[in-house]
Amino acid sequence: MRNQSQRTWEPAPSFPALVQMFFTHYLVEQRALSQQTVAAYRDTFLLFLGFTQKHLGKPSTALLMADITPELILAFLDYLEYERHNCVRSRNARLAALRAFLKFAARHDVSSLYVVERALGVPMKRFERRMLGFLSREEMLAVIGDCGSTWTSQRDHLLLGLLYNTGARVSEIIGVKVADVVLDGAACVHLRGKGRKQCSVPLWKSTVLEIRAWLRLNPQMDVNAILLPNRSGNAMTRTNVAERLKLAVHSAAKTIDSLDKRCISPHTIRHSTAMHLLQSGVDISVIALWLGHENPTATHMYIEADMDMKDKALARLQEPFSKHPRYRLQTHCYNSSKRYNYYAKLASLSMP
Repeated sequence: MRNQSQRTWEPAPSFPALVQMFFTHYLVEQRALSQQTVAAYRDTFLLFLGFTQKHLGKPSTALLMADITPELILAFLDYLEYERHNCVRSRNARLAALRAFLKFAARHDVSSLYVVERALGVPMKRFERRMLGFLSREEMLAVIGDCGSTWTSQRDHLLLGLLYNTGARVSEIIGVKVADVVLDGAACVHLRGKGRKQCSVPLWKSTVLEIRAWLRLNPQMDVNAILLPNRSGNAMTRTNVAERLKLAVHSAAKTIDSLDKRCISPHTIRHSTAMHLLQSGVDISVIALWLGHENPTATHMYIEADMDMKDKALARLQEPFSKHPRYRLQTHCYNSSKRYNYYAKLASLSMP
């Protein structure tokens, strides 16, 4: 009789099996990641598997864990950066997805630990953080423009105004439904943000009036309908919003020269809202809550980009080789006191 304590040897899962387990069990069931995150990981693997098939000359189903070498990963990253012209941020995001898979594979295929250890040694690439761009209030109002008479122009006017009012991401605005907008009492809009965070942002009275007019123009919209749909009634895509913004900027550049030849994305409007809140004296912690930043230190970049705040801070610092302002202030107070005593004496002499 076979000893029950004796365990049979189970072969390690193949590379295709590990990929399937990574997506179906780990990302979806165990981590419960959002659809956007899973889609980003999926796109990474589609690019990686397509590259390896050309680079190694073998189909994806025949890949082994031993094939995932640092040289292969570096070649894939160079392909993204120099042939597909991805920025360093995108390159690092693809590498982060591969590293997450490698860490998962190491727990299910112990025989590939050395391979995984070598592959995990590929570092993230450092990059220069550019100064964020934002629009002045004059430029922002010019981009929003006037509300036209056509259905598309009214939707675009409300779209850009709502982006500026809320400072929301594009993915949050295009997902807003009619039921998410509260127009009575304390008017606000409920946003479902990045990382499944939910927040409520107040609305200007002008935005409330425009939303009411938009709903009267579209009486067929029920509570579950998308507030700002495309012509077919579906939710707009990021590309749709970017194209509509590009047309608005092109039109505004005819009157505002500073907008000419500028690269303005929908995220620039989000930066503009944050900068205008900061310049209006709103506390940085409130702006972090407004934007839905999980870490308030991410909001400090707006302080770094605001030259007006830097100029005011510099004005408080005494310039070199300049006279001390306090001495002039004391002299002024002394002279004012002498004049006051002189006029008081004259008044007393003229009294009966």
